[in-house]
Amino acid sequence: MTTAREIMTADATCIGANETVLEAAKKMTELGVGALPICGTDEKLKGMLTDRDIVVKVLGVGRDPAQVKAGELAQGEAITISADDDAEEILATMSRYKVRRLPVIDGHTLVGIVAQADVARALPDPKVGVLLQALSTD
Repeated sequence: MTTAREIMTADATCIGANETVLEAAKKMTELGVGALPICGTDEKLKGMLTDRDIVVKVLGVGRDPAQVKAGELAQGEAITISADDDAEEILATMSRYKVRRLPVIDGHTLVGIVAQADVARALPDPKVGVLLQALSTD
């Protein structure tokens, strides 16, 4: 079975918890991505910051993205998968937590990101439908 390590985008770029949301938006634009892992000064993963988070939790409520720190938007424990987890486990985790992107860790080190599209390419067609249905319902 295909593992996260085989389908992930390696070398995930973090946004520091003390960096601003504006800096995160610029980094997302440069990298052409819609999400960044939030990493603390201890190099541990604190959560994920999405473009939607920036719009809904910062811009949409009139907050200044140059003043809001990325770490303020990290919510609870980060949902991750192991680099050796297979596509079935990735599917189950995405479905359970209704997330479209998962940080991939090897031990305690962030090694990549697996997106919904990565999993869809790795799964047989019927299972792709299950994933999409799970992520599209509330």
